[in-house]
Formats: sequence, structure tokens, C-alpha cells
Amino acid sequence: MGTSAARNADVLVAGAGVIGLAVAWRAAQRGLSVTVADPAAGSGATNAAAGMLAPVTELAYGETPLLALNVSSARRYPSFVAELEQDSAMTVGYRTCGTLQVAWDGADLAALRDLHAFQLSLGLAAELVTGRELHRLEPGLAVGLPGGVVAAGDHQVDNRLLYAALRAAAAREGVAFAASRVTDLVVTGDRVTGARLDTGEVLGAGAVVLAAGAWSMQVGGLPPDLLPTIRPVKGQTLRLRTTGEPLLRHVLRGSVRGSPVYLVPRADGGIVVGASSEAVGFDLRPRAGAVYELLRDAQALLPAIGEAEIDEISTGLRPATPDNAPLIGRTSLPGLLLATGHYRNGLLLAPVTADTIADLLAGGADQPELAAAAPTRFAATAAAAVAAR
Repeated sequence: MGTSAARNADVLVAGAGVIGLAVAWRAAQRGLSVTVADPAAGSGATNAAAGMLAPVTELAYGETPLLALNVSSARRYPSFVAELEQDSAMTVGYRTCGTLQVAWDGADLAALRDLHAFQLSLGLAAELVTGRELHRLEPGLAVGLPGGVVAAGDHQVDNRLLYAALRAAAAREGVAFAASRVTDLVVTGDRVTGARLDTGEVLGAGAVVLAAGAWSMQVGGLPPDLLPTIRPVKGQTLRLRTTGEPLLRHVLRGSVRGSPVYLVPRADGGIVVGASSEAVGFDLRPRAGAVYELLRDAQALLPAIGEAEIDEISTGLRPATPDNAPLIGRTSLPGLLLATGHYRNGLLLAPVTADTIADLLAGGADQPELAAAAPTRFAATAAAAVAAR
């Protein structure tokens, strides 16, 4: 099951990262026949991610419209994980460990206090703590850190275990896979009726879901109201191995001399350190300077990390939209749905994205909570750009 592509399906999903697979799994559960097309399944942003599920500590000024969607998806995670682990007979490394957001110096602490007040004003659960309280929570932290914020509800999942479980669960539901790239949409009359692969084969489908991450806008045949491009934002993460007692119990986030860094402890003793942020197009080459900066800043917060072994250096491309919110839902072109542009929150938003798209594919109505992610929200800007050409 789930090893070869059908020539026609109810749904064709372009992209087999966590988002694409979660959509395929949920759609197949609703009785739809599904094909997923991707030449390198699971090798993109999904593979390089750290797995933070952090609607509170990920909050940024100017992105409050996205907050409700992030919180909604985080609330769905326990049931999403329970069902996925049962369907796949695999574990996904979901850990309710909480997150510490620490200040490096007095200026950072002042900024963090302002952010904490902003978090509270939005009804988020976060606690401001002193440096002494931080060290009680994490004794290995560097001496002299002045304080921070505890977000007990910000958790984590192992991105690679999650991907493997979604692949297995989708296959068990009969999802078919094509190791090919979708190059163009096939439009018949006024609606999408399938897609052409890079092999030249055309797959017919009642609906196409574009979930190809940073590569989504390279698919031909997209309508003008989707012209605002997803920009690829390169990120590097490090996977470290430690021995002996765990160095961390919580996810740790901080900013050292203006450079953001995070450390995500795994149950097996590994630690994921991330992540750089570089606007360099589709260049996936690892950069030595980014690796140095991540290790430098990680060790500034957690000195013992300097004794860890480097297991892997990963690079991936985050798919970012003009307002950093995703594109989830129907488009102006019948038969085409988008599930892309998730930027920093792909893993966090997988449950709500999959549920929403599967419901739409099964004939459901648009949900008000998805307004911030509506694919048509850039239509006016796109039309003006076309007119100016």
C-alpha cells in the first residue's frame, strides 16, 4: 500500500513534507483517494526543523493575527499525536517540557518584560522569573543571566519521528506516492483537474493541494491573485549528542548580543541547536559562519554544550509570505487549495492545516479562524502588480 502513484485520484497533494503528509492522511481518513507527489519526500524544511511547538515564545510584534491559529493548533496536538501514534504504531517524540525564554543582559531583560506584558495582554500563559529562579529550573545555565519567561504550554515534537509516523499512517490509509515533482497545474475550463509531473506524466485529480513549501510558487499555472511569492528563508540547525545526565529539561530560547538562538533537548540525550536565518534564495549550502555563531551563542547560555559531539549540520528553506502567515484554504481557481507558506510554524500548524484542508476537500465550509491564512488576502496587491507591468 502507498508505494506507487494512481493515475487519477480525488486529491493530488504536491509536496510530502509534514504539511503535505498530514493533509494526505486526514483526507484519506475521510474516504478520499489521495496521491502525494514529491521527488525528495521529507528532505526540506521538515527535515531541518527543531520541532518547537511554541505559540507563546514564538509570538512576534505585528503577527497577532496568526496567534489564534497557532494556539488552536497547539491545543489540537495531544489528540492529533494520540491518533497518529495509534494509526502508525510509531511514536513521535511529543514532549510537554515547557520553554524557557531567557535574557542575556539587562537590555534583553527589559525587552523581555515588554514582550511578557504583551503576551499577558493577549491572554497567553507566561510567567516572568528571576535569574535565581531560572537556575532552579535549569542549573546548567550560565551564571549571571538576569531573568526570563517560563511558557509551560510551549512544547516540542521530534520532527523526524513525526514525519515517519505520518508517512506510515498515510500509507496505511491507502495514500499513493509519486517520486516526482509537480511542474504545472492542468486546468480544464475554469477549474484545476490535475497536474503535470517532471516526468511528463499527467495525473488527474478532483482537487490539487499545493503544499510544496518554499518551492510552491514555482509550479506553473497559478492564478494572478497568488502572485505574491513565497520567499525562501534559509535556516541551519545543529544536532548535538551529549553523554551522562541531560543538560536541559526545557526548551531554551534566548538572544545573545542580538542573535537569537534556541536549544531543544531530545529524550535520547540529543540537543537541536538553531537556527540561522538567511535570505539567500534557494542556496542550501551549509555556511561555516552560521555554525560558529550558533555554537557560540548556545554555549553562552549553556556552557556545558561545548563538550557535546556534533552529529549533524542541517539546512532547510522556510517558506515565508509577505506577512509571515501561511496560505491555507481554497483559492480563486476552483479545484486548487493551498497549504503552504508556514514559515517558522510548519510543525505547530500541521494539525489545524490538515483538519482544515481535509474538511474543505470533503465539502466543508471555510472556517472564520482561518481568515488570517486566507490565500486570497493578497489579491489586491497582486492585481496592482500585474496592472503595473
